Amino acid sequence: MNDERLINRDRERALLHTLANAGAPRLALLTGRRRIGKTFLLAHAWPDISTFAFTAARTSPEINRRQFIEDYARFTHQALDPADYPTWRTVFNLVFTEDDAAPHVIVIDEFSYLAEGTAGLSAVASELNAAWERRRSPRSLLVVLAGSAVSTMEALAGGGSPLYGRFHAQLRLNAFDYLDTAAMVPFPSLRNRIETYAAFGGIPRYLASLDPEAPWVDQAADLLLAPHGEVRNLVQTTLEMEEGIRDVATYRGIVRAVASGVTRRNEMAQRLGTRNDQALRDKIDVLIRLGYLEVRRNVDAKRNAPALYGVTDPALRFHHRFVEPNLALLERRPAREVWRAVVAPQWDAFVGPIFERIAQQGYERRCGIDDLPIVRTWSRFEGNDRSGAPIEIDLVAKLVDGGVLTGAVKWNRAPIRIDVHLNHLAMLERAAHAGRAWAHEALAPDAVMLYVAAGGFEDGFVARASEEGRRVVAWTLEDLFDARLLEA
Repeated sequence: MNDERLINRDRERALLHTLANAGAPRLALLTGRRRIGKTFLLAHAWPDISTFAFTAARTSPEINRRQFIEDYARFTHQALDPADYPTWRTVFNLVFTEDDAAPHVIVIDEFSYLAEGTAGLSAVASELNAAWERRRSPRSLLVVLAGSAVSTMEALAGGGSPLYGRFHAQLRLNAFDYLDTAAMVPFPSLRNRIETYAAFGGIPRYLASLDPEAPWVDQAADLLLAPHGEVRNLVQTTLEMEEGIRDVATYRGIVRAVASGVTRRNEMAQRLGTRNDQALRDKIDVLIRLGYLEVRRNVDAKRNAPALYGVTDPALRFHHRFVEPNLALLERRPAREVWRAVVAPQWDAFVGPIFERIAQQGYERRCGIDDLPIVRTWSRFEGNDRSGAPIEIDLVAKLVDGGVLTGAVKWNRAPIRIDVHLNHLAMLERAAHAGRAWAHEALAPDAVMLYVAAGGFEDGFVARASEEGRRVVAWTLEDLFDARLLEA
Protein backbone atom coordinates (compact mmCIF):
# COMPACT_ATOMS: atom_id res chain seq x y z
CA MET A 1 0.00 0.00 0.00
CA ASN A 2 1.41 3.40 -0.98
CA ASP A 3 -0.29 5.93 1.28
CA GLU A 4 1.08 9.48 1.24
CA ARG A 5 -1.33 10.80 3.87
CA LEU A 6 0.10 12.08 7.13
CA ILE A 7 -1.86 10.25 9.81
CA ASN A 8 -2.23 11.43 13.42
CA ARG A 9 0.74 13.79 13.62
CA ASP A 10 -1.33 16.99 13.61
CA ARG A 11 0.03 18.27 16.91
CA GLU A 12 3.66 17.69 15.93
CA ARG A 13 3.19 19.13 12.43
CA ALA A 14 1.46 22.23 13.81
CA LEU A 15 4.28 22.84 16.28
CA LEU A 16 6.98 22.36 13.63
CA HIS A 17 5.13 24.73 11.31
CA THR A 18 4.86 27.35 14.06
CA LEU A 19 8.58 27.10 14.80
CA ALA A 20 9.46 27.48 11.14
CA ASN A 21 7.40 30.66 10.94
CA ALA A 22 8.53 32.16 14.23
CA GLY A 23 10.50 34.94 12.52
CA ALA A 24 13.59 34.05 14.54
CA PRO A 25 16.05 31.14 14.79
CA ARG A 26 14.65 28.04 16.48
CA LEU A 27 16.16 24.66 17.41
CA ALA A 28 14.05 21.49 17.79
CA LEU A 29 14.68 17.87 18.75
CA LEU A 30 12.67 14.97 17.30
CA THR A 31 13.11 11.38 18.47
CA GLY A 32 11.33 8.05 18.11
CA ARG A 33 12.14 4.42 17.47
CA ARG A 34 12.87 3.21 13.96
CA ARG A 35 10.03 2.96 11.45
CA ILE A 36 7.78 5.14 13.60
CA GLY A 37 7.44 7.77 10.86
CA LYS A 38 9.93 10.52 11.78
CA THR A 39 11.30 10.91 8.27
CA PHE A 40 7.81 10.85 6.76
CA LEU A 41 6.66 13.58 9.14
CA LEU A 42 9.68 15.75 8.38
CA ALA A 43 9.14 15.29 4.65
CA HIS A 44 5.55 16.55 4.93
CA ALA A 45 5.77 19.15 7.70
CA TRP A 46 6.63 22.17 5.54
CA PRO A 47 5.27 21.68 1.99
CA ASP A 48 5.62 25.40 1.17
CA ILE A 49 8.86 26.23 3.00
CA SER A 50 12.39 25.89 1.66
CA THR A 51 13.77 22.83 3.50
CA PHE A 52 17.16 21.18 3.32
CA ALA A 53 17.12 17.64 4.71
CA PHE A 54 20.20 15.52 5.31
CA THR A 55 20.13 11.96 6.60
CA ALA A 56 23.40 10.79 8.10
CA ALA A 57 24.54 7.26 7.34
CA ARG A 58 26.04 4.72 9.72
CA THR A 59 29.53 5.37 8.42
CA SER A 60 32.45 7.57 9.42
CA PRO A 61 31.98 11.21 10.52
CA GLU A 62 34.31 12.25 7.71
CA ILE A 63 32.16 10.60 5.02
CA ASN A 64 29.02 12.15 6.49
CA ARG A 65 30.65 15.58 6.62
CA ARG A 66 31.69 15.42 2.96
CA GLN A 67 28.27 14.14 1.90
CA PHE A 68 26.56 16.90 3.85
CA ILE A 69 28.52 19.58 1.96
CA GLU A 70 27.91 17.93 -1.41
CA ASP A 71 24.16 17.69 -0.74
CA TYR A 72 24.02 21.27 0.50
CA ALA A 73 25.89 22.47 -2.58
CA ARG A 74 23.32 20.85 -4.85
CA PHE A 75 20.43 22.27 -2.80
CA THR A 76 21.73 25.85 -2.87
CA HIS A 77 23.26 25.63 -6.37
CA GLN A 78 26.65 26.69 -5.03
CA ALA A 79 30.12 25.47 -5.87
CA LEU A 80 31.26 24.11 -2.51
CA ASP A 81 34.37 22.04 -1.89
CA PRO A 82 34.17 19.72 1.17
CA ALA A 83 37.87 20.36 1.73
CA ASP A 84 37.02 23.97 2.59
CA TYR A 85 34.90 22.79 5.51
CA PRO A 86 37.17 20.49 7.51
CA THR A 87 35.19 20.55 10.78
CA TRP A 88 31.56 20.39 11.77
CA ARG A 89 31.82 23.92 13.11
CA THR A 90 32.71 25.23 9.67
CA VAL A 91 29.82 23.23 8.22
CA PHE A 92 27.35 24.67 10.71
CA ASN A 93 28.70 28.19 10.19
CA LEU A 94 27.97 27.71 6.50
CA VAL A 95 24.37 26.52 6.85
CA PHE A 96 23.47 29.12 9.48
CA THR A 97 24.42 31.86 7.01
CA GLU A 98 22.44 34.94 6.01
CA ASP A 99 22.68 34.04 2.32
CA ASP A 100 19.40 34.49 0.42
CA ALA A 101 19.80 30.99 -1.01
CA ALA A 102 19.88 29.45 2.45
CA PRO A 103 16.93 27.26 3.42
CA HIS A 104 14.43 28.30 6.07
CA VAL A 105 14.40 24.80 7.57
CA ILE A 106 17.37 22.50 8.07
CA VAL A 107 16.76 18.88 9.07
CA ILE A 108 19.62 16.65 10.19
CA ASP A 109 18.21 13.15 10.51
CA GLU A 110 20.10 10.41 12.40
CA PHE A 111 22.15 13.19 13.96
CA SER A 112 24.00 10.75 16.24
CA TYR A 113 25.78 9.27 13.17
CA LEU A 114 27.71 12.52 12.74
CA ALA A 115 30.13 11.29 15.40
CA GLU A 116 31.55 8.15 16.94
CA GLY A 117 30.58 7.47 20.53
CA THR A 118 29.20 9.68 23.26
CA ALA A 119 32.28 11.88 23.50
CA GLY A 120 32.31 12.43 19.74
CA LEU A 121 28.64 13.37 19.67
CA SER A 122 29.16 15.80 22.53
CA ALA A 123 31.94 17.43 20.52
CA VAL A 124 29.68 17.79 17.45
CA ALA A 125 26.92 19.24 19.64
CA SER A 126 29.44 21.70 21.06
CA GLU A 127 30.47 22.81 17.57
CA LEU A 128 26.83 23.22 16.56
CA ASN A 129 26.22 25.28 19.69
CA ALA A 130 29.22 27.49 18.91
CA ALA A 131 27.96 28.13 15.39
CA TRP A 132 24.45 28.73 16.71
CA GLU A 133 25.77 31.35 19.12
CA ARG A 134 27.85 32.98 16.39
CA ARG A 135 24.97 33.54 13.94
CA ARG A 136 24.08 37.19 13.46
CA SER A 137 20.98 37.07 11.32
CA PRO A 138 17.56 37.36 13.03
CA ARG A 139 15.96 35.67 10.01
CA SER A 140 13.50 32.82 10.42
CA LEU A 141 15.48 29.59 10.66
CA LEU A 142 14.44 26.24 12.09
CA VAL A 143 17.03 23.52 12.68
CA VAL A 144 15.65 20.08 13.55
CA LEU A 145 17.90 17.37 14.96
CA ALA A 146 16.25 13.98 14.59
CA GLY A 147 17.24 10.43 15.38
CA SER A 148 16.24 6.90 16.30
CA ALA A 149 18.82 6.46 19.06
CA VAL A 150 16.24 7.75 21.52
CA SER A 151 18.33 7.83 24.70
CA THR A 152 21.34 9.29 22.92
CA MET A 153 19.31 11.96 21.19
CA GLU A 154 17.30 12.95 24.24
CA ALA A 155 20.56 13.28 26.19
CA LEU A 156 21.39 16.22 23.87
CA ALA A 157 18.75 18.23 25.74
CA GLY A 158 19.84 17.04 29.17
CA GLY A 159 21.94 18.78 31.76
CA GLY A 160 25.62 18.74 30.93
CA SER A 161 25.04 18.69 27.17
CA PRO A 162 26.42 21.63 25.14
CA LEU A 163 22.88 22.08 23.77
CA TYR A 164 21.18 22.08 27.17
CA GLY A 165 18.55 24.82 27.24
CA ARG A 166 18.88 25.52 23.50
CA PHE A 167 15.91 23.54 22.21
CA HIS A 168 12.68 25.42 21.72
CA ALA A 169 10.78 22.14 21.34
CA GLN A 170 11.37 18.44 22.07
CA LEU A 171 9.11 15.92 20.37
CA ARG A 172 8.99 12.14 20.66
CA LEU A 173 6.89 10.21 18.16
CA ASN A 174 4.96 7.22 19.49
CA ALA A 175 3.23 4.37 17.71
CA PHE A 176 -0.33 4.84 16.46
CA ASP A 177 -3.24 3.75 18.59
CA TYR A 178 -5.95 1.46 17.18
CA LEU A 179 -7.91 4.32 15.59
CA ASP A 180 -5.00 5.87 13.72
CA THR A 181 -3.94 2.38 12.66
CA ALA A 182 -7.39 1.93 11.13
CA ALA A 183 -7.18 5.35 9.49
CA MET A 184 -4.01 4.27 7.71
CA VAL A 185 -5.38 0.87 6.63
CA PRO A 186 -9.21 1.14 6.76
CA PHE A 187 -10.31 -2.47 6.28
CA PRO A 188 -14.09 -2.66 5.69
CA SER A 189 -14.47 -5.16 8.55
CA LEU A 190 -14.19 -3.54 11.98
CA ARG A 191 -12.90 -6.83 13.40
CA ASN A 192 -10.11 -6.78 10.82
CA ARG A 193 -9.23 -3.25 11.95
CA ILE A 194 -8.83 -4.49 15.52
CA GLU A 195 -6.89 -7.53 14.32
CA THR A 196 -4.57 -5.30 12.31
CA TYR A 197 -3.57 -3.45 15.45
CA ALA A 198 -3.26 -6.72 17.37
CA ALA A 199 -0.89 -8.25 14.81
CA PHE A 200 0.98 -5.29 13.31
CA GLY A 201 0.77 -2.73 16.11
CA GLY A 202 0.82 0.96 15.33
CA ILE A 203 4.15 1.13 13.48
CA PRO A 204 3.53 3.04 10.22
CA ARG A 205 6.22 1.17 8.28
CA TYR A 206 4.60 -2.18 9.03
CA LEU A 207 1.14 -0.90 8.19
CA ALA A 208 2.31 0.49 4.86
CA SER A 209 2.65 -3.11 3.63
CA LEU A 210 -1.09 -3.79 3.95
CA ASP A 211 -3.82 -3.35 1.35
CA PRO A 212 -7.25 -2.78 2.93
CA GLU A 213 -8.94 -4.11 -0.21
CA ALA A 214 -7.20 -7.52 -0.06
CA PRO A 215 -8.13 -10.46 2.25
CA TRP A 216 -6.82 -9.74 5.75
CA VAL A 217 -5.80 -13.24 6.83
CA ASP A 218 -3.87 -13.96 3.64
CA GLN A 219 -1.90 -10.73 4.01
CA ALA A 220 -1.20 -11.33 7.69
CA ALA A 221 0.13 -14.81 6.97
CA ASP A 222 2.28 -13.67 4.02
CA LEU A 223 3.70 -10.60 5.73
CA LEU A 224 4.15 -11.85 9.30
CA LEU A 225 4.78 -15.60 8.99
CA ALA A 226 6.41 -16.37 5.64
CA PRO A 227 10.24 -16.71 5.75
CA HIS A 228 10.57 -13.82 3.32
CA GLY A 229 7.61 -11.88 4.70
CA GLU A 230 8.33 -8.16 4.56
CA VAL A 231 7.07 -7.31 8.04
CA ARG A 232 8.48 -10.49 9.60
CA ASN A 233 11.96 -9.46 8.45
CA LEU A 234 11.50 -5.94 9.79
CA VAL A 235 10.26 -7.16 13.18
CA GLN A 236 12.93 -9.80 13.69
CA THR A 237 15.70 -7.27 13.09
CA THR A 238 14.20 -4.44 15.12
CA LEU A 239 16.39 -5.03 18.18
CA GLU A 240 19.52 -5.42 16.08
CA MET A 241 18.85 -1.97 14.62
CA GLU A 242 18.65 -0.25 18.00
CA GLU A 243 21.64 1.84 19.00
CA GLY A 244 23.36 0.79 22.22
CA ILE A 245 22.14 -2.83 22.24
CA ARG A 246 25.05 -5.25 22.15
CA ASP A 247 23.95 -8.64 23.54
CA VAL A 248 21.03 -8.92 21.13
CA ALA A 249 20.41 -12.62 21.83
CA THR A 250 19.70 -11.94 25.50
CA TYR A 251 17.41 -9.01 24.70
CA ARG A 252 15.48 -11.18 22.25
CA GLY A 253 15.31 -13.95 24.84
CA ILE A 254 13.80 -11.54 27.36
CA VAL A 255 11.13 -10.38 24.91
CA ARG A 256 10.32 -13.94 23.87
CA ALA A 257 9.99 -15.04 27.51
CA VAL A 258 7.59 -12.20 28.28
CA ALA A 259 5.61 -12.82 25.09
CA SER A 260 5.17 -16.45 26.11
CA GLY A 261 3.66 -15.46 29.46
CA VAL A 262 6.68 -15.03 31.76
CA THR A 263 5.87 -11.87 33.69
CA ARG A 264 8.25 -11.85 36.67
CA ARG A 265 11.99 -11.20 36.63
CA ASN A 266 12.95 -14.29 38.63
CA GLU A 267 10.99 -16.51 36.22
CA MET A 268 12.65 -14.70 33.34
CA ALA A 269 16.12 -15.44 34.72
CA GLN A 270 15.23 -19.13 35.06
CA ARG A 271 13.93 -19.27 31.49
CA LEU A 272 17.10 -17.61 30.17
CA GLY A 273 19.42 -19.65 32.37
CA THR A 274 20.98 -16.53 33.85
CA ARG A 275 21.09 -14.67 37.15
CA ASN A 276 18.38 -12.39 38.43
CA ASP A 277 20.93 -9.63 38.91
CA GLN A 278 21.60 -6.01 38.03
CA ALA A 279 22.67 -6.92 34.48
CA LEU A 280 19.27 -8.47 33.80
CA ARG A 281 17.47 -5.51 35.39
CA ASP A 282 19.49 -3.11 33.23
CA LYS A 283 18.51 -4.95 30.05
CA ILE A 284 14.85 -4.93 31.03
CA ASP A 285 15.08 -1.20 31.76
CA VAL A 286 16.55 -0.61 28.29
CA LEU A 287 13.64 -2.50 26.68
CA ILE A 288 11.16 -0.46 28.72
CA ARG A 289 12.87 2.81 27.80
CA LEU A 290 12.78 1.88 24.10
CA GLY A 291 9.08 1.04 24.32
CA TYR A 292 9.28 -2.74 23.80
CA LEU A 293 8.31 -3.79 27.33
CA GLU A 294 6.13 -2.21 30.00
CA VAL A 295 5.59 -2.66 33.72
CA ARG A 296 2.14 -3.83 34.72
CA ARG A 297 0.94 -3.73 38.30
CA ASN A 298 -2.29 -4.51 40.06
CA VAL A 299 -4.24 -1.40 40.92
CA ASP A 300 -3.32 -1.62 44.61
CA ALA A 301 0.14 -3.18 44.31
CA LYS A 302 2.63 -1.96 46.89
CA ARG A 303 5.64 -0.02 45.67
CA ASN A 304 7.99 -2.86 46.67
CA ALA A 305 5.85 -5.57 45.02
CA PRO A 306 7.62 -7.51 42.24
CA ALA A 307 7.05 -5.89 38.86
CA LEU A 308 5.03 -7.72 36.22
CA TYR A 309 6.19 -7.23 32.63
CA GLY A 310 4.36 -7.23 29.34
CA VAL A 311 5.28 -6.73 25.69
CA THR A 312 4.15 -3.27 24.55
CA ASP A 313 4.62 -3.69 20.80
CA PRO A 314 1.87 -5.98 19.41
CA ALA A 315 3.94 -6.90 16.33
CA LEU A 316 6.85 -8.01 18.49
CA ARG A 317 4.45 -9.95 20.72
CA PHE A 318 3.01 -11.69 17.65
CA HIS A 319 6.46 -12.51 16.32
CA HIS A 320 7.67 -14.14 19.52
CA ARG A 321 4.36 -15.91 20.10
CA PHE A 322 3.86 -17.42 16.64
CA VAL A 323 7.01 -17.05 14.51
CA GLU A 324 10.01 -17.84 16.69
CA PRO A 325 8.57 -21.10 18.11
CA ASN A 326 7.62 -22.29 14.61
CA LEU A 327 10.66 -21.40 12.50
CA ALA A 328 11.28 -24.97 11.31
CA LEU A 329 7.61 -25.50 10.49
CA LEU A 330 7.48 -22.24 8.53
CA GLU A 331 10.45 -23.38 6.45
CA ARG A 332 8.59 -26.58 5.47
CA ARG A 333 4.97 -25.50 5.14
CA PRO A 334 3.21 -22.54 3.46
CA ALA A 335 2.58 -19.57 5.72
CA ARG A 336 -1.19 -19.58 5.15
CA GLU A 337 -1.36 -23.24 6.11
CA VAL A 338 0.59 -22.57 9.32
CA TRP A 339 -1.79 -19.72 10.11
CA ARG A 340 -4.78 -22.07 9.86
CA ALA A 341 -3.12 -24.82 11.89
CA VAL A 342 -1.22 -22.82 14.54
CA VAL A 343 -2.37 -19.21 14.72
CA ALA A 344 -6.12 -19.49 14.11
CA PRO A 345 -6.86 -21.78 17.10
CA GLN A 346 -5.09 -19.34 19.44
CA TRP A 347 -6.04 -16.13 17.72
CA ASP A 348 -8.95 -14.95 19.84
CA ALA A 349 -7.00 -15.63 23.05
CA PHE A 350 -4.08 -13.65 21.61
CA VAL A 351 -6.24 -10.67 20.62
CA GLY A 352 -8.09 -10.51 23.96
CA PRO A 353 -5.41 -8.74 26.06
CA ILE A 354 -4.69 -6.28 23.25
CA PHE A 355 -8.41 -5.56 22.99
CA GLU A 356 -8.28 -4.50 26.64
CA ARG A 357 -5.64 -1.91 25.70
CA ILE A 358 -7.82 -0.80 22.79
CA ALA A 359 -10.70 -0.31 25.22
CA GLN A 360 -8.51 2.05 27.23
CA GLN A 361 -7.48 3.91 24.08
CA GLY A 362 -11.13 4.12 23.04
CA TYR A 363 -12.07 5.58 26.40
CA GLU A 364 -9.43 8.28 26.04
CA ARG A 365 -10.83 9.05 22.58
CA ARG A 366 -14.51 9.10 23.65
CA CYS A 367 -14.01 10.72 27.05
CA GLY A 368 -14.80 14.25 25.91
CA ILE A 369 -17.57 13.26 23.51
CA ASP A 370 -19.48 11.24 26.13
CA ASP A 371 -18.71 13.52 29.07
CA LEU A 372 -16.97 10.74 30.98
CA PRO A 373 -14.67 11.28 33.99
CA ILE A 374 -10.99 11.70 33.23
CA VAL A 375 -8.76 8.72 34.03
CA ARG A 376 -5.59 9.33 36.01
CA THR A 377 -4.12 5.81 35.72
CA TRP A 378 -5.24 2.61 34.01
CA SER A 379 -4.72 -0.78 35.58
CA ARG A 380 -6.39 -4.16 36.12
CA PHE A 381 -6.64 -6.61 38.99
CA GLU A 382 -5.67 -10.23 39.34
CA GLY A 383 -5.85 -11.75 42.80
CA ASN A 384 -7.87 -13.88 45.18
CA ASP A 385 -10.72 -13.45 47.59
CA ARG A 386 -10.63 -14.55 51.22
CA SER A 387 -11.35 -18.14 50.28
CA GLY A 388 -8.54 -18.20 47.75
CA ALA A 389 -10.85 -18.16 44.72
CA PRO A 390 -9.47 -16.12 41.80
CA ILE A 391 -10.64 -12.63 40.90
CA GLU A 392 -9.82 -11.04 37.55
CA ILE A 393 -11.05 -7.60 36.53
CA ASP A 394 -10.08 -6.32 33.08
CA LEU A 395 -10.32 -2.58 33.74
CA VAL A 396 -9.61 -0.73 36.96
CA ALA A 397 -8.97 3.00 36.55
CA LYS A 398 -8.24 5.62 39.18
CA LEU A 399 -10.06 8.81 38.20
CA VAL A 400 -8.91 12.40 38.50
CA ASP A 401 -11.95 13.19 40.66
CA GLY A 402 -10.96 10.48 43.13
CA GLY A 403 -13.39 7.78 42.03
CA VAL A 404 -12.75 4.37 40.53
CA LEU A 405 -13.97 3.07 37.16
CA THR A 406 -14.08 -0.67 36.53
CA GLY A 407 -15.26 -2.83 33.69
CA ALA A 408 -14.98 -5.90 31.50
CA VAL A 409 -13.68 -6.26 27.94
CA LYS A 410 -14.79 -9.15 25.73
CA TRP A 411 -13.38 -10.10 22.34
CA ASN A 412 -16.60 -12.00 21.70
CA ARG A 413 -18.62 -12.92 18.65
CA ALA A 414 -22.09 -13.48 20.12
CA PRO A 415 -23.80 -10.68 22.10
CA ILE A 416 -22.92 -10.84 25.79
CA ARG A 417 -25.61 -11.48 28.36
CA ILE A 418 -26.39 -9.71 31.61
CA ASP A 419 -24.49 -12.38 33.54
CA VAL A 420 -21.25 -10.63 32.52
CA HIS A 421 -22.36 -7.61 34.55
CA LEU A 422 -23.59 -9.75 37.45
CA ASN A 423 -20.29 -11.63 37.52
CA HIS A 424 -18.40 -8.33 37.49
CA LEU A 425 -20.41 -7.09 40.48
CA ALA A 426 -19.82 -10.34 42.32
CA MET A 427 -16.05 -10.09 41.82
CA LEU A 428 -16.05 -6.49 43.08
CA GLU A 429 -18.00 -7.54 46.17
CA ARG A 430 -15.57 -10.40 46.84
CA ALA A 431 -12.63 -8.03 46.41
CA ALA A 432 -14.23 -5.50 48.74
CA HIS A 433 -14.87 -8.23 51.31
CA ALA A 434 -11.18 -9.14 51.03
CA GLY A 435 -10.26 -5.62 52.11
CA ARG A 436 -9.57 -3.98 48.74
CA ALA A 437 -10.40 -0.29 49.25
CA TRP A 438 -10.65 0.44 45.51
CA ALA A 439 -13.37 -2.23 45.17
CA HIS A 440 -15.51 -0.42 47.75
CA GLU A 441 -15.13 2.76 45.69
CA ALA A 442 -16.01 0.89 42.50
CA LEU A 443 -19.29 -0.24 44.10
CA ALA A 444 -20.31 3.30 45.04
CA PRO A 445 -23.74 4.39 43.71
CA ASP A 446 -22.18 6.99 41.37
CA ALA A 447 -19.36 4.75 40.09
CA VAL A 448 -18.95 4.22 36.33
CA MET A 449 -18.80 0.71 34.89
CA LEU A 450 -17.51 0.24 31.36
CA TYR A 451 -18.20 -2.77 29.15
CA VAL A 452 -16.64 -3.17 25.72
CA ALA A 453 -17.81 -6.11 23.62
CA ALA A 454 -16.70 -6.87 20.08
CA GLY A 455 -19.82 -8.96 19.48
CA GLY A 456 -22.22 -6.49 21.06
CA PHE A 457 -24.76 -6.91 23.85
CA GLU A 458 -28.08 -8.66 24.26
CA ASP A 459 -31.14 -6.40 24.16
CA GLY A 460 -31.73 -4.58 27.44
CA PHE A 461 -28.20 -5.12 28.77
CA VAL A 462 -27.60 -1.48 29.73
CA ALA A 463 -31.08 -1.01 31.19
CA ARG A 464 -30.75 -4.05 33.44
CA ALA A 465 -27.16 -3.24 34.43
CA SER A 466 -28.22 0.32 35.36
CA GLU A 467 -31.14 -0.70 37.56
CA GLU A 468 -29.27 0.18 40.76
CA GLY A 469 -28.56 3.71 39.52
CA ARG A 470 -24.94 3.27 38.44
CA ARG A 471 -23.73 4.76 35.19
CA VAL A 472 -23.14 1.86 32.82
CA VAL A 473 -21.36 2.48 29.54
CA ALA A 474 -21.52 -0.28 26.91
CA TRP A 475 -19.53 0.01 23.68
CA THR A 476 -19.48 -2.14 20.57
CA LEU A 477 -16.95 -1.99 17.74
CA GLU A 478 -19.14 0.62 16.07
CA ASP A 479 -18.70 2.87 19.12
CA LEU A 480 -14.91 2.42 19.04
CA PHE A 481 -14.87 3.53 15.41
CA ASP A 482 -17.37 6.36 15.70
CA ALA A 483 -16.52 8.85 12.95
CA ARG A 484 -16.58 11.71 15.47
CA LEU A 485 -13.50 10.32 17.21
CA LEU A 486 -11.14 11.21 14.39
CA GLU A 487 -12.49 14.75 14.43
CA ALA A 488 -12.10 15.21 18.20
